[in-house]
Amino acid sequence: MLGESSLVRHRAQVDVTSTPRYAEPMKREYKRLTQPLVRDGGALRPASWDEALARAAGGFRDVTGRHGAKSFGLFSCSKATNEVNYLAQKFARGVIGSHNVDSCNRT
Repeated sequence: MLGESSLVRHRAQVDVTSTPRYAEPMKREYKRLTQPLVRDGGALRPASWDEALARAAGGFRDVTGRHGAKSFGLFSCSKATNEVNYLAQKFARGVIGSHNVDSCNRT
């Protein structure tokens, strides 16, 4: 339960989800992950960034290898910057080979 946290007070003043500069109080308010977690045998455990990224890349390779590049889709956020959305579609098209890119501004 949030109670009378600073997040509640900030949310009353401005939509914190769409304005990154208002996210600072949330960082202090909640426990945040400080390192990546990977799943081993159903349980999460801390891992290095190299291991976590290697697992993610391996998962992408596995899915596209078994089902083809068209089986991969990327969903981006309309509230992200144009640069972030551009990089997301470049990754999906250039690295993965999929044109299945969409964003929440159409929903």
